Amino acid sequence: QVQLVESGGGLVQPGGSLRLTCAASGIIFSGYAMGWYRQAPGKQRELVATITSGGSTNSVNSVKGRFTISRDNAKNTMYLQMNSLKPEDTAVYYCNRVPSHYQYWGQGTQVTVSS
Repeated sequence: QVQLVESGGGLVQPGGSLRLTCAASGIIFSGYAMGWYRQAPGKQRELVATITSGGSTNSVNSVKGRFTISRDNAKNTMYLQMNSLKPEDTAVYYCNRVPSHYQYWGQGTQVTVSS
């Protein structure tokens, strides 16, 4: 059974930083491209950053230069370092394969950026 468990969210002031963690089990983690997705209130879920099995990364323009995605295949873990956070980054953040698999969605972790 595949489990993806997100953690590390919280309440942070604008300009602050957070590091999200995605712990994977039941999946050959190293064989898949993975991504961080987010869903803000009233909006559709969007893919914000991706990392291939070989470590190549990409991200949407709105987070380029602020968010860094990384992975540790030996630990079946993926990270999202988020710096210079803005109120518009407020959302529930999820990890999943790229493309996503409907059975792999976890509970997500809430990130709230507010003063």
